[in-house]
Amino acid sequence: MTKNQSFGVAVAWAKEGQKVARAGWNGKGMYLYYVPANEYPAVTEIAKAQFPDGMVPYDAYMAMKTVQNTVVPWLASQTDILAEDWQIVD
Repeated sequence: MTKNQSFGVAVAWAKEGQKVARAGWNGKGMYLYYVPANEYPAVTEIAKAQFPDGMVPYDAYMAMKTVQNTVVPWLASQTDILAEDWQIVD
């Protein structure tokens, strides 16, 4: 496992298809991964009205696999950005 790298290195790893996490995270099985820009089928009436072709475009983002085994969009904190303990997760 590659350890103790900067956030910038972790983002590059994620863009290469790696799962990444901070060494200090205490949630079992938590990690981040990169989601490239794409689109998904509209499921709400609001989305269907906004996107008449039925597809909702989205930009690239970082996703987190949570302890609850769900996935959520993730935003970095100041502490995460400045940390030097990022690693690749197997």
